[in-house]
Amino acid sequence: MNPLSDIPFISNIRKNHALEHATIHLITRKLPGKAFAGHSNPAGFILIGDADTEMVVDTATEALNHLKQGHSSLAIHEGCGTNYVVIGGLASLFSLWVMGDSKTNSERWSRFPLLFAVSIIAFLVGRSVGPSLQKHVTTDANLTGMELTSISKIAGKVHWIQTRG
Repeated sequence: MNPLSDIPFISNIRKNHALEHATIHLITRKLPGKAFAGHSNPAGFILIGDADTEMVVDTATEALNHLKQGHSSLAIHEGCGTNYVVIGGLASLFSLWVMGDSKTNSERWSRFPLLFAVSIIAFLVGRSVGPSLQKHVTTDANLTGMELTSISKIAGKVHWIQTRG
């Protein structure tokens, strides 16, 4: 069991994050070519994108049902910020390692090919580590007992999806 599941505040964020991802997966299938983003918190999540409220209600409900039925792969999303944080963090660490003790501009420029290579490695490693981190740390696809309590448009292309449980 993940120790993060024992902290209600964090557990709720992780579950809402999973529901956010599942909703985005499903709504982008229904509305191909449209971009969506989200942000989760303990009370629910914000969905940003061009969709009417009825579509958001239907899709969030469908996403919740899919996750409750065990379709946990919907909780992982390639566009998740977790992936970008991992890639950026690795690239930063590798860059410090490569450039850390260089003292002159000439020395820095001579290390540029190595810096470029380790940045590519950071990207490739991050693309596999990020989804694993989502699966085990930043999302929780077990939504047993969760329900949608309210879905409303709060501004132009922004919907607020509230959950409980």
